[in-house]
Amino acid sequence: MRKIVTIVGARPQFIKAAPVSRVLRRTYQEILVNTGQHYDFNMAGVFFDELQIPRPDYNLEVGSHSHGKQTGMMLDKIEDVLFREKPDGVLVYGDTNSTLAGALAASKLYIPLFHIEAGLRSYNKQMPEEINRILTDQVSDLLFAPTETAVHNLALENIKHHVHMSGDVMYDAVLYNYELAQSKFDVSKYGLSKYAYYLCTIHRAENTDHPERLKAIVESLVRLDLPVIVPLHPRTHRILKEQGLWDFIHRHPHIHLTEPVSYLEMLILEMEAKAIITDSGGVQKEAYFAKVPCYTLRDETEWVETVNIGWNQLIDPFTMDLSAMIKQADLGPYQENLYGDGLASQKIINAIQEYFEN
Repeated sequence: MRKIVTIVGARPQFIKAAPVSRVLRRTYQEILVNTGQHYDFNMAGVFFDELQIPRPDYNLEVGSHSHGKQTGMMLDKIEDVLFREKPDGVLVYGDTNSTLAGALAASKLYIPLFHIEAGLRSYNKQMPEEINRILTDQVSDLLFAPTETAVHNLALENIKHHVHMSGDVMYDAVLYNYELAQSKFDVSKYGLSKYAYYLCTIHRAENTDHPERLKAIVESLVRLDLPVIVPLHPRTHRILKEQGLWDFIHRHPHIHLTEPVSYLEMLILEMEAKAIITDSGGVQKEAYFAKVPCYTLRDETEWVETVNIGWNQLIDPFTMDLSAMIKQADLGPYQENLYGDGLASQKIINAIQEYFEN
């Protein structure tokens, strides 16, 4: 049996890997490596049990460091795993430092590299994720693009061979997990009613590391006309306190600040919100899957399709009135299947099988 090493480093990557692993393990031996790039208390054992996700075979426990140090430490440790396991291929997801470290380790050892979520581009090289995407795509042997836009982006960089428009594995995950989420969670636990609240997530450095921008975002939230639930990333929690914004936002009764929530609970919060305000790439797509309007606190996005159809709007907190935009939203018709048919995982494994056979 051929062996595939899958490298992930953050909770969203485990969620993406789950539907692929279910199909992959029917044919291949999978070795799952967690670099430990992000620690998340929701990554305890219950996380794996709840989502029926295989537990990692290796926990590298790299933790949080500067980009260069973190990537270098992961590269060193992943290389040791690859020497030990001698896999037939390496599978990486998305655009984190774990993705880049896995890509570099595999390519330098001449192990075939398979990249899921290839071809995404924000065209903003100030984002570390953009550098990780570009470099990983350049050394990959199979590139799985979630959209036709991603295929086009690769072609512009003269990457035209071994590119597969697979669809998005996150859609596979949402379809698999939504019914499970409904059976476990209800927004009434927060004193909220369906479609009568906003959901907000903030974690990107471009928002949290600039005091005036974060202040403008917070002021936008307190002006909204409905309750706002904000599952706080630990880093955002700390920075709100450091910048003196914690007391300001905390005293507003319609702002519900919570600890980070599980993936299943997040799905329910997304599906039953009136609108979603976020800077997360994954949440933008999940808002589209949920057919909920999304307002993205960024100057650009790699998920341009959601913007093009009008269900996602980019927000400049300094110049745009978020409350007015939500009230005046003219979404237009909802377009189905922007990200495939929910069978991306099977298409990816079929392509890997064909690669080995040829």
